[in-house]
Amino acid sequence: MLLSRVPYPLEKGDKLRAFNQLKELSKSHDVVLVCLNANRLHSKAKEALEPYCSSLHIIQLNRLLIYWNLFLGLWNKKPFQVHYFYQKRAQKQLSQIIEHELPAHIYVQLLRTAEYVKAYSFIPNTLDYMDAFSTGVARRVQHSIPGLKQLFLEEADRLKVYESSIFKYFTNKTIISEQDRDLIDHPDKEEIHIIRNGVDFDFFHPIEKKKKYDLLFCGNMAYPPNVKAAQFLANEILPIIHKTRPETTLLIAGATPVHAVKQLANKHVYVPGWMEDIRDAYAESRIFIAPMQIGTGLQNKLLESMAMKLPSITSPLANRALNATPETEILIGENAQEYASHCLDLLNNTPKMNQLANAGNKYVNQYFSWASNSSKLLELIQQD
Repeated sequence: MLLSRVPYPLEKGDKLRAFNQLKELSKSHDVVLVCLNANRLHSKAKEALEPYCSSLHIIQLNRLLIYWNLFLGLWNKKPFQVHYFYQKRAQKQLSQIIEHELPAHIYVQLLRTAEYVKAYSFIPNTLDYMDAFSTGVARRVQHSIPGLKQLFLEEADRLKVYESSIFKYFTNKTIISEQDRDLIDHPDKEEIHIIRNGVDFDFFHPIEKKKKYDLLFCGNMAYPPNVKAAQFLANEILPIIHKTRPETTLLIAGATPVHAVKQLANKHVYVPGWMEDIRDAYAESRIFIAPMQIGTGLQNKLLESMAMKLPSITSPLANRALNATPETEILIGENAQEYASHCLDLLNNTPKMNQLANAGNKYVNQYFSWASNSSKLLELIQQD
């Protein structure tokens, strides 16, 4: 199992997906986990991962080489993400691991690590696209500062080509949702298997705590789609709510909030940053709202909020992957006024709030179990 990051702590979507798939795969297979690492290793990472691995290898990337490779990438048409993560020394280390372990299957998460195993396509393998990255980057263009627009356009084009060209090197291909699969530009994209995310229901379950906040939005607060959603929520939606209900409070919780997110804090908006137990954020809030405007894939934050029985509101874009029933299991907002109206309606109608929370909770419990969704991945691996 080759990952572009060490999947601990679980503050990013790819880490969460990898960690839980690792747990499920380890129940019936010996898993050799290989993680690239460009940052400081968390002190508890090895302790958290080793119980699920027959062996754990962390390949440290050279930071100076990352910048050098990105510079050289200006004259090479592979995606900059590939240039960022690919280093020849790391390739040599991985090759030694493969030749020593002789794996029966190689599982690779994300395009950015696919380059490492192209030479081993004779071994049965699986590539997890996870999201349609090219579309995700393209959607950032209109929201980016002028100097970055051309860079995002270039990267989106490179990713689109790479998503298609890498296809032939892998026995199996997986992705998180039908909407993401449809965005892959390859004639045989229907061969890509849908492997959805799940929820750890032993961890995320309803918890009774005193409510401190009316609204909650959480996630990795350095991730541009989350930053954009937080700004939209605090600057455009909340002021409309305050015209009718001026006491309404908002909690924006999550790891590594960038300056633009920290600036949103005021007497009604709380931005605590990293929380030791994110369940406290859910349990202490009345409504979860994720007004996602850009990005791809399935929003784990919605799965977690619904698992903890919070009434949840999101955008049509985010619900395409979730596929919950509007007005029954989730509420959908098209603009700031609609989001504000949904929030006010729920805050003033406790029975409706409870009904929506119960229906959403039942929905995620039925369709988003890690064990159930990972069983499809196990079937792919075992058939090769």
